[in-house]
Formats: sequence, structure tokens, C-alpha cells
Amino acid sequence: MGKYLIFGATGSIGTKLAEQLSKLNKDVHIIGRDNEELQKLSAKLNCEYTVLDVLSDNISKTIQNEFQEKDISGLAYCVGSIDLKPLKSSKKEDFQKCLDLNFFPVIEIIKSLQENLKKNKGSIVLFSTVAVQKGFTNHAIISSAKGAIEGLTVSLAAEFAPNIRVNCIAPTLTDSKMSKNILKSKLMAEGIAKSHPMKRIGKPEDVASMANFLLTDESPFITGQIIGVDGGKSSLN
Repeated sequence: MGKYLIFGATGSIGTKLAEQLSKLNKDVHIIGRDNEELQKLSAKLNCEYTVLDVLSDNISKTIQNEFQEKDISGLAYCVGSIDLKPLKSSKKEDFQKCLDLNFFPVIEIIKSLQENLKKNKGSIVLFSTVAVQKGFTNHAIISSAKGAIEGLTVSLAAEFAPNIRVNCIAPTLTDSKMSKNILKSKLMAEGIAKSHPMKRIGKPEDVASMANFLLTDESPFITGQIIGVDGGKSSLN
């Protein structure tokens, strides 16, 4: 049984995914930039961890040192950001910064692990946002980066088939560490919940459950898909 690598494992969705995979007795390896948080989660799940900051560390070198001799069955890139700003207030640097976190590390990680994943008939799960399909005010920066992720998903799914599956999850706003500033207003949180057909805010476990499904052998015939976990937001509103 190969390892399942979770990048951004100390985030809300990454943590839930690591917990779910561990409950299935999968060999989970968590990766993130916060050493203290990684140690806590590692101790809780009895799994290995690697400290890696995708913005400043040498991704290829770290992967080569840590995983060259290990079998990899799957990877999930749970690193992300919420970059909201009207276009007139945005700068080129805002778009570049967003791509530097959400897009370019994905390419480097996948290139470094491609042969390993191919050997093990592995699975890749990436993350987008419902805002790519629906279009929301002030989302130009993050939607551009995540739109690139969606394009990468279908391109790599075609390129890697039938040896590696590649899928992408497009969640709505989720009650997570990343969105706490947006949801700290009870009135705003209630309004966002009511805007969804399911009438609630998404939970990290909602998204993690789909990632778990796509990473494991439960989904052997699914690749090249952008799957909304959005309470019906993308298709019913």
C-alpha cells in the first residue's frame, strides 16, 4: 500500500481528509509549513509528516529527498487562499501572488511525483472554487488562479490516463480557518447559508469526504472531473 500525501494538511479540509484516510488505515503523510501543528496532527494520527513551505522551499528537492524511495498512491493539494478584491483595486502582483500559492506549486509537485504515481496507478485531487463556474463579484484574482487549476486538471487527466487519475473539487465557501474572517459576522454567515439551496455553510468534512472518495480505489473509473461540493450553489441557484 502506497502513501497518500496531503499538502496543506493543517488546514481545515486537509486535516479532515487526513483523519478520514487514517480511519481507513491508509498510510497518510501530512505536509505543511507549520511545524508545531504538523507535530500535533502527526501524533494524533500516528503518521509521518514533512515541513514544507511551497512559497519559499525547494519543492522538487524536498520531494526527492522524502519520497523518492517510497510508493505514492495519491496526493491532494489542499493549500489555498481566499483573495477577494475589486478589479480596479487589484494589481498584477495580486494575481501573481495567488498563482504562486494556488497553481505553480501544483505543477512542480506533480512533475516530481509523476513517475511514482504512474507506477502505482495513483490518484491526484486538486481544489478549485464554485466561483469559477458561477462568477461572483470581487473574485477575479482567486477565480483566475482556480480556473487555471481546472484547466490543468482536465489536461493532465487526458495526458496521464489510464495510469493516473486527476480530478478537482470545486467547493463553495466552507466553515474553515481560511474563511473565519468572512464568517465571523453572524448576519453575513446566515446570509451566505441562505444563498445555498441546502441552506447551510459547507463543512470541511463535506469536502474532505469527496477528496477521500476520489483518492482511493472507491472511484477507479472517475478522472478529468470538476466536482462541485457546494450545496447546490453552482447548478440550482
